[in-house]
Amino acid sequence: MSLSPDIRLKRTNNTDTDFLSLVSLLDKFLQGLNGEAQGDYASHNKLDYLDTAIVVYLNDEPVGCGCFKQYNDNSVEVKRMFVSPIARGKGIASKILTGLELWATERGFKYTVLETLKTNTEAVNLYKKQNYKVIDNYGPYITLTNSVCMRKEL
Repeated sequence: MSLSPDIRLKRTNNTDTDFLSLVSLLDKFLQGLNGEAQGDYASHNKLDYLDTAIVVYLNDEPVGCGCFKQYNDNSVEVKRMFVSPIARGKGIASKILTGLELWATERGFKYTVLETLKTNTEAVNLYKKQNYKVIDNYGPYITLTNSVCMRKEL
């Protein structure tokens, strides 16, 4: 899907080499935010094969990604959202999120849920701006005090 002459969104899967490269940058970013505590989160970031990943290209360079997996019968969980520092401030994260939500709706889902770090204020602000509401921590995040979980009705 083309968003502007220089921004392109590609639906793919989580074995895509550009997606994997961006996820590697995300993991380094999260390690910097979390330090040693990142080990508590790493196991929740591993994904089985998913055919619901998005990569965003800016001037044909991969600069952002995200994906979702089914959480329950009505919901998907948004995972692995990332925009490289050189591409931030261009609305790319919002485009990824909107693309994932549209795709989830096309597949019949009614809600999205997600988890991010309380210390990742840029992400928290993005999700709130996109009408996500804070909910009680769910699943593997219940005991992780630096997590904030959110939900949105599609």
